[in-house]
Amino acid sequence: MTPMSTGAGELDRRLTVVPPGERGATRIADRVVAKIASQAAREAVGTLPPGADRPSASVVVHHEVARVRVQLELDYPCDIGARCRTVRHQVVERVSTLAGMQVPEVVVQVERLHVEAALGEGRTR
Repeated sequence: MTPMSTGAGELDRRLTVVPPGERGATRIADRVVAKIASQAAREAVGTLPPGADRPSASVVVHHEVARVRVQLELDYPCDIGARCRTVRHQVVERVSTLAGMQVPEVVVQVERLHVEAALGEGRTR
């Protein structure tokens, strides 16, 4: 006959407490960071010109560092440099805050300029 374990020896063992930082890791998918970046760009652009597509973003994440590329369309005339600076700043702030990642690089690519309706109805460049 085989002796049965009462489990008493198992209770005598000390429980090992693992610090919270060592219990596991949270990984945020690149596509989630891209959605955060595109929404941040949308917030920074404000009102879109008629017929413009929403800003989109692509992201490469490596060791909690996100490199972001944003594609957007702007109305024209406008201060393109200032608008791109605003988009960069907003993307860095939102990705850093919401995803906890460093963002050393945000490339803003203006895909299309929409000429103001007063200058030409429905014309784009």
